[in-house]
Amino acid sequence: MRHLLPVLFLVALFAMLMLRGYVHSEVLADHRVRPPAPTGQVPAEILAGGPVIDVRDQAAPKALSIPDHQLVLTFDDGPDPLWTPKVLDALKRYKAHGVFFVTGTMASRHPDLVERMVREGHEIGLHTFNHPDLSFRSTSRIDWELSSSQLAIAGAAGTRPSLSRPPYSSFSDALDNRTWPVTQYIGSRGYITAFNNTDSEDWKRPGVDAIIKRATPTGTEGSIVLMHDSGGDRSQTVAALERFLPQMKARGYRFANLTEALGAPSAHTPVTGPELWQGRAFVAAVSVSEHTTDVLVVALAAIGVLVFARFGLMLLLSFAHARKVRRPGFSWGPPITEPVSVLVPAYNERECIANTVRSLMASDHPIEVIVIDDGSTDGTADLVDALGQPGVHVVRQPNSGKPAALNNGIRHARHEIVVMMDGDTVFEPSTVRELVQPFGDMRVGAVAGNAKVGNRDSLIGAWQHIEYVMGFNLDRRMYDLLRCMPTIPGAVGAFRRQALERVGGMSEDTLAEDTDITMAMHRDGWRVVYAERARAWTEAPESVQQLWSQRYRWSYGTMQAIWKHRRALVERGPSGRFGRVGLPLVSLFMVLAPLLAPLIDVFLLYGLVFGPTEKTIAAWLGVLAIQAVCAAYAFRLDRERMVHLISLPLQQILYRQLMYVVLLQSWITALTGGRLRWQKLRRTGTVAAPGLLPSPRSTEDRRPVA
Repeated sequence: MRHLLPVLFLVALFAMLMLRGYVHSEVLADHRVRPPAPTGQVPAEILAGGPVIDVRDQAAPKALSIPDHQLVLTFDDGPDPLWTPKVLDALKRYKAHGVFFVTGTMASRHPDLVERMVREGHEIGLHTFNHPDLSFRSTSRIDWELSSSQLAIAGAAGTRPSLSRPPYSSFSDALDNRTWPVTQYIGSRGYITAFNNTDSEDWKRPGVDAIIKRATPTGTEGSIVLMHDSGGDRSQTVAALERFLPQMKARGYRFANLTEALGAPSAHTPVTGPELWQGRAFVAAVSVSEHTTDVLVVALAAIGVLVFARFGLMLLLSFAHARKVRRPGFSWGPPITEPVSVLVPAYNERECIANTVRSLMASDHPIEVIVIDDGSTDGTADLVDALGQPGVHVVRQPNSGKPAALNNGIRHARHEIVVMMDGDTVFEPSTVRELVQPFGDMRVGAVAGNAKVGNRDSLIGAWQHIEYVMGFNLDRRMYDLLRCMPTIPGAVGAFRRQALERVGGMSEDTLAEDTDITMAMHRDGWRVVYAERARAWTEAPESVQQLWSQRYRWSYGTMQAIWKHRRALVERGPSGRFGRVGLPLVSLFMVLAPLLAPLIDVFLLYGLVFGPTEKTIAAWLGVLAIQAVCAAYAFRLDRERMVHLISLPLQQILYRQLMYVVLLQSWITALTGGRLRWQKLRRTGTVAAPGLLPSPRSTEDRRPVA
């Protein structure tokens, strides 16, 4: 289910966006208009006849005229949500009927207006679905245009009209050798084609007086009048109707439907059965796609605000943090010189543990090292014993999980300050010393170090390197000043023993024990700070599968921790402050924003496919430029080489989508009540801190990045 639901969601989203593009004429749209052609193939009686062409009997085509004192008002290109109701109101006010030649795109998007047209006694005609010049189209495409329009009208009003008007048509005497075959083919499909013989030219917006003058027939002649209720500003059309209708009624004219004027049977046939339900299903699907897109646009705006707010806060507060901790004479308090305990939980870490222990032995701060072997089956504990390093103790326990191993290590620790690290991480000689100095401030209960990716020589490693420097460490500077640090990294963190004991030690309630303990520290009133110079080098996952497993656990564990500490929202004191400041920020920036961030890429693809392409690319590049500025600033703060930022654009295209799917799967796991277990990542032991050499290993042990 955790795999099926994301796939179904993405397929449904893609289908809805495609449907939206289809009904907005962004797919299969063709706005070419063919110039006039010779008329030799058009029968003379058609060219000289009336505006209504009936060629349902191909052997005897007929051209029909409107009787005197009859006016058939026709409105093309609608229905429009703004102007069509005003047109209908005017017709209703003067008890007049008309014919609305609707496009399938507009009818499917505004079915209520089509239903109102039929309910108030007006006739509906087909004006194709996407409004193309049918003389360019094949017969199969013409069938598709007609049937798609019928489907939309059936779903909107439960009727099937038999009137049609090809787009870009005018008078019947304008038929030529290109358009006449189209008219014949439409007639063979059972439709009567209604042209016009009085064009108001309202689409030019020439003014109300000009529209009325052009719409008025000569003497008492009957006429089909062409107007528009969509396609732009139709305020002049509406204003003209308010004067035209009473004027022509005063002259004895009757405003009738086309079939009424011709004394013919109704052009509407009720639709029932499967055809009706297919139409309703289509209209419902269009409605869902429209509303979904509206929601996505709102969500995109929200994520835009969140992204820019986060970038603004990150740049401003990280700058303030750097100035604070780097100013001459800055101190957390009295220097911490007493020994500390370093806990190294290890489960099957044979590849890495020697590098880890050797790096600790090079520390310039007095330490004791406690390696807690959590039931390893690869000889990890034996390897540590074989190193014979003074001050290194091995504690063996049955496999019980990382939180239990850390709690066991705390019980064996002899010192007040406890440093915790992962078994695949190496420290620089100064790391422990820099990490514990903030404890000079007695309000500090925990310290987060600066975790760095050691294996950044591959593409996926470079992406994680960017993420660690920009997304994690820049964030930690911001959260430090806001006093709501969400996570002390398991790779490098330090705790005051008193603080650990007050919150009950490491909890096994979540899969993100580092986030859980950090939130517990905040709720207990302790400060949690960031030590930028306490650098630790960790081995990041080297394959997509391993990265997926790690981030899946992280995101799911973070959700668990947020839910566990949710009562902080309504509590008082330090817990309430964290609940009303820290939890919303963590939820927005670590759970909600990453889930919505791919909307930027969704609309990028939508814009590239459906347009406007140039504006879409410019907007996406603008967002990328802002991210690049933040990343460059973060790299400068961490004194990292900028060369790795070359892969930033590709990271935004590929890596972000992977993180999105991981987070989506975590959401689904949480909502469906699923359980997620720890998964051991495969390590190579090739990471070392600068100046320290890793233990020799064969390159054959390394798994290729893929």
